[in-house]
Amino acid sequence: MRFMLAVATGAAIGAGGAYGVEAMRHAPAFEHVSYVTEQAQIAPQRLVIGLDISKSNPLVDDQAFAAKVASRIGDQIRKLGFRSEVHVRTFGSFDASSNGFYYDTVLSIRSRPAQVAAEVEKLISGTPMLVARGKWKSQNTTNIVGFLDNISQSIGCSGLPTTVILASDGLEDSEYAKLTSSSAHLPSPQGQPFAGCKELQILGIGQGTDSPIETVRLRGEWTRWARSAGFRKFQGLNDW
Repeated sequence: MRFMLAVATGAAIGAGGAYGVEAMRHAPAFEHVSYVTEQAQIAPQRLVIGLDISKSNPLVDDQAFAAKVASRIGDQIRKLGFRSEVHVRTFGSFDASSNGFYYDTVLSIRSRPAQVAAEVEKLISGTPMLVARGKWKSQNTTNIVGFLDNISQSIGCSGLPTTVILASDGLEDSEYAKLTSSSAHLPSPQGQPFAGCKELQILGIGQGTDSPIETVRLRGEWTRWARSAGFRKFQGLNDW
């Protein structure tokens, strides 16, 4: 497992992880067996989380919004069973050097869903702090389509039911399209790179535009793109 989450979020996450291990060590034996049995009955899934750290996205400077996104994603991780995969990436500019952060884990008795959920929540809710302190650089472009293309090649949908969650305003601003213009449209994907994928979610679509009309337009653009790309379901939430 490649583990960079503790490096990014510091001692707070390290303490949380230590607490999880300690609680596991001192849990009653019958509780331990029951928990493992319950987890074994949950079919494994794959969760890919993309954090949009472009300057247009409120995630980079709105603490309340970041906490709200973190809580929703954490809840989804808690519902996963053992052998499920969790992957976290950042995106914005289309260059690897600007987005070197990654976190990959497989849920198990050593990396329990609740423990991983807590760590990821701390990371996402701490995004404004990470940007303010210069640990992460907010970026001038928003390459959502390019990021998704990279994900389709590096992680993909095979082997496990896969959900991709983007904490993003959905405002593609790249060579593909500039959705800040009301006349712009997303290009059709080449083939179906996400054929078989369970779902694409965009949490925060239209945030920052202060426009219900723009939010509906953006949701329509991404609904069309997601279905064409092969996702079985799309959900674009401005608020929840």
